[in-house]
Amino acid sequence: MIVPHWFLPTSGDARGIVARRHADRGEAGATARPPDLDYLAQIARAAEHLGFTGVLTPTGTFCEDAWITTAALLRETRTLRYLVAFRPGLISPTLAAQQASTYQRISGGRLMLNVVTGGDAVEQQRFGDWAEHDSRYARTDEFLTVLRGAWHSDPFDYTGEHYHVAGAGTLAAPDPTPPVYFGGSSDAALPVAARHADVYLTWGEPPAQVAEKIGRVRKLADEAGRAIRFGIRLHVITRDTAEQAWAEARRMLDALDPAEIARAQAALRTSQSVGQQRMLALHGGSADDLEISPNLWAGVGLVRGGAGTALVGCHEQVAERIAEYHELGIDEFVLSGYPHLEEAYQVGEGVLPLL
Repeated sequence: MIVPHWFLPTSGDARGIVARRHADRGEAGATARPPDLDYLAQIARAAEHLGFTGVLTPTGTFCEDAWITTAALLRETRTLRYLVAFRPGLISPTLAAQQASTYQRISGGRLMLNVVTGGDAVEQQRFGDWAEHDSRYARTDEFLTVLRGAWHSDPFDYTGEHYHVAGAGTLAAPDPTPPVYFGGSSDAALPVAARHADVYLTWGEPPAQVAEKIGRVRKLADEAGRAIRFGIRLHVITRDTAEQAWAEARRMLDALDPAEIARAQAALRTSQSVGQQRMLALHGGSADDLEISPNLWAGVGLVRGGAGTALVGCHEQVAERIAEYHELGIDEFVLSGYPHLEEAYQVGEGVLPLL
């Protein structure tokens, strides 16, 4: 079954590519549409109305806090679920367990957790985190062990390299238990995903690369005795005709300042994230030949960190590409587009009915 999700632009929105990276410091009003609560509520209500299951929020100093923002939006929707991104090394696992349990009760079970270990040293150091890349994933491994233990083994004791807790627990176990979404492409990340993730998320690479990554994670999960689902993060530019969609992609590309592209690429190349380096390799910093696979466009990643590819085409073509990823084993699709309000309608009215 294909499960569609949308995205809440808590760093701001615009009719062009918002050049936000984890190393950036977001400031209110820096985009054409600041991420105020009224605008985000419009997107959340639209996503629910159009049939999206949930919405993802990012995490970092470049955006608003995901826990607080989505909690404020709970009363704006009835069934929409919130995929709250957070960094496990910056909060106690027992406190995270408590927050998630409370959120699940006040929302009526609409919380999903997106665990972001962090691949940008500059961003991590802003939070006072100086751990190295592989150490961060080892810490995430322990964090998720304590998190689940605090939910289901009251009291829970644990002693590890990064955490030592005694008698951890919550007022009551969350019902249902929030699913854990987890991404990471490095050798340090994949075993952690296999042991803890309910859904492994990958960024939008060409199908062959996605299939290879799914195979590696599934093998590790099988060895751990676990079943795991798979999701993908993609932008979308979809219109009634392919010509209209590609014209919109060209408009977005033409609006990018070459100097901004150069600055963004220089910053992104310093990232420790293997996934980010894989995104950069798709276009090599060049604005030429950006259609890296049928209907898969790498132009977003010229200035935006994280997910840097978009499905571009008419509604039928985009639906076909989604179905192609689904055949590889992808069930959950976290989609977005600029601006997020209008593009939600393009996808919700034009693509989702075809799926």
